[in-house]
Amino acid sequence: MKIFEIQNGFGLDNLTLTDRPVPVPGPGEVLIRMRAVSLNARDLGVVSGFYNPDAALPFVPVSDGVGEVVQLGEQAGRFKPGDRVSGIFTQDWISGPLQKSYLQSMLGVPKAGMLAEYVVLPEEGLVRVPDHLTDEEAAALPCAGVTAWHAIVEEGKVKAGDTVVVQGTGGVSLFALQFAKLQGAAVIVTSSSNEKLERAKRLGADFTVNYRQTPDWDEAVLEFTDGRGADHVVELGGAATLNRSVAAVRPEGQVSLIGLLSGMSVDGFNLIPAFQKKVRLQGINVGSRTMFEAMNRAVGQNKLRPVIDRIFPFEQSAEALRYMEKGTYFGKVCIRIAP
Repeated sequence: MKIFEIQNGFGLDNLTLTDRPVPVPGPGEVLIRMRAVSLNARDLGVVSGFYNPDAALPFVPVSDGVGEVVQLGEQAGRFKPGDRVSGIFTQDWISGPLQKSYLQSMLGVPKAGMLAEYVVLPEEGLVRVPDHLTDEEAAALPCAGVTAWHAIVEEGKVKAGDTVVVQGTGGVSLFALQFAKLQGAAVIVTSSSNEKLERAKRLGADFTVNYRQTPDWDEAVLEFTDGRGADHVVELGGAATLNRSVAAVRPEGQVSLIGLLSGMSVDGFNLIPAFQKKVRLQGINVGSRTMFEAMNRAVGQNKLRPVIDRIFPFEQSAEALRYMEKGTYFGKVCIRIAP
């Protein structure tokens, strides 16, 4: 089978297409013929060595994908051949609170990733995907979709009448927009692109702010909410945006900490507004299988469709990652492995 791996050092130049034998599922495992994968910012960090510089080489990157069950190992019975399934990002996190030990089971480092024609995963680490989705749409769910669901529904408990601020127009951001609208909330989207903001409006955004034209976007949020502030801010910017997120949220509102686009160390973070307003700063680390399954039910019942920016063929996987590195995408960047 064909497989992409990082072989002789970190970096996209070391992403190499090679051959390996088709793996054989062991007890409780499932062999999956991969159909598509989707890319996340984390994948770029993994390939560059940012996330795990001590990772043993070679390794297979990319955490999110969907495929067809083709063979069951002994004692495996949750699925049958022909089922279309996706791996959960943190393979050991089935339900309940996150445990530290689970962090060693994340796909795409420390565990092997999905950028291959065939993969083997434990059946407990798999979910069925909604039937109405294309392979690429289904491949978009494991990280971006579950992260947004975790932030908006599981932790945020967003409800009808709430106001949610979503930063940017990447995969997590657009899922957060869609899930907040499902809950009946008003959604404010920020971006540096007017064209992307217009597209966000077509997805249901109630108000948009170009943060290059309006650097004090937190004040625009306060104006939109008549001075009250947003109930929830989906914080993807990181170091450069956290102070404004706290300024934009209402007293006792929530800021979901998800992204690190402008850095992971926040110098000059003003604690006083967070204290005064009793703001809840909630870290979000994707989610459990139970969350994934709940999200899939909502996606299926509402016939929600993930936003796909562009699809690359398997042989152009490095080009797909370079395209994502440019940051011009709207929604998810995907790779088609098999028809």
